[in-house]
Formats: sequence, C-alpha cells, structure tokens
Amino acid sequence: MFGSDARLQLLKSFELSHNGSGLSLPLGAQRLLAFLALQNDGAQRAWAAEHLWPDCTPCRAAGNLRSALCHARRACPAAVVEVTGQSLRLSPTVRVDLYEVSKAADDVTARLGPPAGAEAGLIDDLRQELLPEWPEDWLVLERERWDQLRLHALETLAQQLQAAQRFVPALQVALAAVGIDPVRETAHRIVMEVHLAEGNVASAFRCYRNYKDLLERELSISPSQRMSELVEELRVGRRLSA
Repeated sequence: MFGSDARLQLLKSFELSHNGSGLSLPLGAQRLLAFLALQNDGAQRAWAAEHLWPDCTPCRAAGNLRSALCHARRACPAAVVEVTGQSLRLSPTVRVDLYEVSKAADDVTARLGPPAGAEAGLIDDLRQELLPEWPEDWLVLERERWDQLRLHALETLAQQLQAAQRFVPALQVALAAVGIDPVRETAHRIVMEVHLAEGNVASAFRCYRNYKDLLERELSISPSQRMSELVEELRVGRRLSA
C-alpha cells in the first residue's frame, strides 16, 4: 500500500496495488517501476531506456519508455513516477515492500531486533527472493545485494534467538539462511552451535559432515580452519568424557 494509497511489491513477485487492490500493468510498465524502485537517485530517461530495452535501437527504446510511462500513469490513480526534465524516479509516496523489509533487516543487524510480534513475519519476508522469475541483467547485482542483506539479518537473528535460549526458532532461522546460500559457512556454523547449545552433539557432527561433503562435491574445497577447530574441540571433549 503505497504512501497512503499505492504499494509496490518486488519480493516473491511483482504487484502494484492501490488502496489494497491489485492493478494490471503491461510488462514494460512493470519493469520500469521495478527498475526505478531500485535506483536510489532516480535515472535519466536515456539510461533507463538503454538498460530496460538493451536489444532495441535508442529510438525504439525511447518509444518503449514513453509507452511504459503512459501505462503506469493510467493504471494507478496515485502518481507513481515523478518526471523532472529528463530525470525519472519512483514517487516517494509509493510504499515498497523491499524498502520496508530492508529497513527491518538493517535494524536486526544493528542488534535492535524486530518489533515485538513481528518476528515471524520478518523471517517469512527475508525468505523471499527479489523478482525471482525475471531474467533481466540489471537485477543481478540488486539480487546479490538483497541476498547479502537478508543472510546477515537471518544469521544475526539466529544468534540473538540462541542467546535467548530460544533454540527451536534459532535453528529454523539459521536453516532459512542455509536454504538461501547452501555453501555459506556462517549459517552452517550457527546451526552447529544451536545443536551444541541444546546438547545435541551428534546432530552438530552430522551438520558438519553434510556441509563438508557438500563443499567437496560442489567446490572441491574443505571447511575453514575455524569450523574444523570447532569440530576438533568436540572430538576432544568426547574423548575426555568417555
């Protein structure tokens, strides 16, 4: 729900809505709104047209841009694009789900944590990909930025939950991070630490073995020294307690 009226959804799928009702937009207009939403300072017309229609001539791309602008204006009663000379930007009155979830993720990584009662919703939001069905090249870097932000937020939240001895949600959040990037070591290490905090040493060993096998199979590398040292400490502890 943007501003008080319009809302742009970019996570999981594209949707433009007004007063809670979804609006129908041609693909060109959808791409334009998504592109502008991801440009912090707006974009020049020619630059936007070049990136949105890279296979077209400059003249054809400019025509496509004009058409997309027209469709976006007609579709929504609220103003969604501001035009100043040759500069375009998404109207600041439009609420964007990516902005909202990114702000909540920043709060988590700053150790502020999610608002009371919003934890489950935030975790679900952080699981969502950025326009996953779209093949556009200009989304590659934006997806990487989003993935890094949500991974750090999920890992930080898992550690906070573990510190509060809320082991079940901590494990679920850490596993959500593993699902986003299966070869990322930090998330696997947090899963191991949660198992250990619960006293489930065998589960921690199994997590390590599965991760080690994955790295060897996919990348022909081994876990880091830090993770190997953690496992060695476990082995020593088991021998001493035997």
